[in-house]
Amino acid sequence: MTVLEDIQRLQYTDLEAAHDLLRGFIRDVFGLEAVAVVLRPQAVSLNSFNGFLTLADGRRLFFKSHVEPGNVISEYYNSDLLAGSGYPIIRPVYASTVPGRQMLLYEAVEDRSVFDIAWEIEQGGSGALDALRVAQNAADDHLWQIYRAVLAWQSSGDHALAPVHQLFHHRLTRGRLDSFYGPGTRVTLPGLGTVAVEQVRRARWTINGVSFRDSLDDVIARAVRLLEPAQDGPAVVGHGDAHNGNVFLRSDALVYFDPAFAGRHDPLLDLTKPLYHNVFAMWMYFPRELAGRKGADLTCDEDRFVVTYPQELESIRRMFWQSKTERVLVPLLHELRVRGWLRPDWRVYLQAALACCPLLTMNLADGGRFPPRIALLGLAQVVEMGGRSVGGTSRIERWLDEVEAAL
Repeated sequence: MTVLEDIQRLQYTDLEAAHDLLRGFIRDVFGLEAVAVVLRPQAVSLNSFNGFLTLADGRRLFFKSHVEPGNVISEYYNSDLLAGSGYPIIRPVYASTVPGRQMLLYEAVEDRSVFDIAWEIEQGGSGALDALRVAQNAADDHLWQIYRAVLAWQSSGDHALAPVHQLFHHRLTRGRLDSFYGPGTRVTLPGLGTVAVEQVRRARWTINGVSFRDSLDDVIARAVRLLEPAQDGPAVVGHGDAHNGNVFLRSDALVYFDPAFAGRHDPLLDLTKPLYHNVFAMWMYFPRELAGRKGADLTCDEDRFVVTYPQELESIRRMFWQSKTERVLVPLLHELRVRGWLRPDWRVYLQAALACCPLLTMNLADGGRFPPRIALLGLAQVVEMGGRSVGGTSRIERWLDEVEAAL
């Protein structure tokens, strides 16, 4: 376990020890003397940590580090690549990009993240929905202009090196999947109790009345195959992890932050994180707060899990989904089709990437973090995102039908 992993873990249990480790890390890596550090444990920081530090000369900096155990990335934080392609991105003043010691230091960032603003709107505490919609639409229009300008064919060898795969295929094949859901793991689900994960992975699912042909194991096997990094195909310069926690509202415009997985990669992978996390994933950030009104319930019919949960999206979530779909995804797919670059299996490829988000961002079998009704909700969404329903009637498949019709 690296020092950064220790800091990320200790910020929740022993903040003083975490601060001590962080001051030593800043001194050893950057040669800077931090007279004060303040970690900010946040709901949005699932695999990272951030906060503020004050240097001996009085400067106040913001720091962020992304912690990814078992990574195989040789280059992190391509902020220069993003800026050169036209992304409005907050640039660091100090950077350590070595795997296991990756951290960026910025001039103090006081802007609010879109994650925080959207959650406040969702809780009824802000009237900023219209203003945020305008900013989001403009940002997505600009994102499509960047995509169109930088879209190019990429060899399989170059694509295999893209950092974004750490969020998808590497998590499936480099140990995270097995550490979360491997043999001997047990998970507690409502109406079923504590059972072996193998039983859950083999089960068939009916979710809110829609029956699926695929088990979790089927979804996982297809994702491993489809998301293989060494594939040639279209690529864009992209952030890679542009969920709302990595996007800030500055004045009336959105700016990007924390380009840990930025690079040149498949545009469908680039869109996956914002499409899933900004729309469907609030249970992941606030599992205990949402367990009562958003959690899932389960009954079993032999080897089939019959799950129900409230599916209606909040207005702010529908806005994010609609904006990214209409202003980026649809024109992108149209352009790929015109160029003859649209892979025939683009729908299941995108679904496979979407399924990785609820499955592998956090460990759903961790009962200390996820109550049973939320663990079940997360597992059901893996099947919804990546599975094939009987008759093609899942909401994800209906959405993809609408996208394809718009082409």
